[in-house]
Amino acid sequence: MSYVVTVILTVQMVSAIAMIGLILVQHGKGADMGAAFGSGSSGSLFGASGSANFLSRTTAVLATLFFVCTLALAYFGNLRPSSGGSVLEGAAAAAPAAAASAPAAPASGAAQIPAN
Repeated sequence: MSYVVTVILTVQMVSAIAMIGLILVQHGKGADMGAAFGSGSSGSLFGASGSANFLSRTTAVLATLFFVCTLALAYFGNLRPSSGGSVLEGAAAAAPAAAASAPAAPASGAAQIPAN
């Protein structure tokens, strides 16, 4: 189980870093207007219209992968072992046993004061 969680966490981190990089590479909606008047770089790596289509689709795929990994990690994080129970149940079961083995305390604080 730990191996699966490690793989899912690795895929989630890689998809998050790739998604951040792709979002930073993309142009905003106002960048097309500047390129129309000659101030932008319309001859980019992917061409004038191909970059928005390719980058936005890749970003959508990475966002979906990130979301699926997040749901899988939440599912595996909420699985409880059938034999152990919760931490609070284990502490509640140990508390009465510890109280029964301890010696009985005096009823009042006055009995603990030395009588010199």
